[in-house]
Amino acid sequence: MTELNNCPAPAKLNLFLHVTGRRADGYHLLQTVFQLIDHGDTLHFRLRDDHALRRVTAVPGVPEESDLIIRAARLLQAEVQRRTGALPPGVDIAIEKILPMGGGLGGGSSDAATTLMALNTLWHAGLGQQELMDLGLPLGADIPFFIYGQTAFAEGVGEALQPVRGPDCWYIVIEPGVMVPTPAIFGAEHLTRNTPLVKIADFSSHLGTTSGLTGFGRNDLQQVAMQLFPPVAEAVEWLSAHGDARMTGSGACVFSAVASEADADAVLAKVPAKWKAWKAQALQQHPITAKL
Repeated sequence: MTELNNCPAPAKLNLFLHVTGRRADGYHLLQTVFQLIDHGDTLHFRLRDDHALRRVTAVPGVPEESDLIIRAARLLQAEVQRRTGALPPGVDIAIEKILPMGGGLGGGSSDAATTLMALNTLWHAGLGQQELMDLGLPLGADIPFFIYGQTAFAEGVGEALQPVRGPDCWYIVIEPGVMVPTPAIFGAEHLTRNTPLVKIADFSSHLGTTSGLTGFGRNDLQQVAMQLFPPVAEAVEWLSAHGDARMTGSGACVFSAVASEADADAVLAKVPAKWKAWKAQALQQHPITAKL
C-alpha cells in the first residue's frame, strides 16, 4: 500500500464544558462530553521515495511547518525510527479543509489525529490506540479524543476519557465569522474556574429524560467569548430562539440539537445569510475506523 485517500477528520462538539479548577502549571481542569459529528475535513496520504513530509495543499494562515498535520507526522516518523532503527518513507499530505480555524470544532486536532492513525497504517508502524493517544497529547489536548474515536466523557485537561452514550440527534451549527483564540478565553480574569464536579451518570440520566436533547450543564467559556466577540453573542441569541443554543469549545461556533434532519432543515432555512450554517448528524464512532 502506497497511499490512503479520503480519510475523514470529523468535527467535535462539546455538549457541555465545565472548568473545575486550575493546575499549578496554569493548565485548566475540565469536564466535558466530546461528541463526534459527520462534518469535517478530508485528508489524502501518498508515500514518497524520500523521507520528506510535505503538505501539498495550501492552508491560508497556517504555514506548512507549523501545521499540526506535519508536526504529528514528524512525531510518528521519529517514533517509528526509534523503535525500528529505520526512518519510514516521506509522505505527501493533501487536505480538503472545510472546518474553520478558531471555531471550537477541533479541526486542527482532528486533522492531526487522522494523520497519526493513517500513517500508523501506511507505515505498518504497529502502535496501539493508547500509544497514538500519548504521542498526540503534547501537540493538543483534543487529539487523544479523536484517536479514541467515540463519544467520551473527558476530565483532566481533556485527556482522561471514558466512553459514554451520546444523543442520537442532528445539530445545527452556525459559524459566526470570527476566529476565537483559545488563550484569550482561558486567560480571562472573569472566567469561572470552580464549577462543581459532575458524574457520567448525571449526564446519562439527563439524556434519558424527556428533555434529553436540551443542554446538560453549560459551557463555562461561553460568557467570556460572548463578551469579547459580539458575533458569538449574536449567534447564540439568534439560535436560542429555535432551541437550546450554546458555544462549542472555546468558540466561535454555536450549535443546537434537534431530533431529526427535517427539524435541522427547517431551522437552517431561517438562518441569516451573513452566517455560514450547516447541519450534521451525531456519530457514535470515528468514521475512519472502518477504513483502517
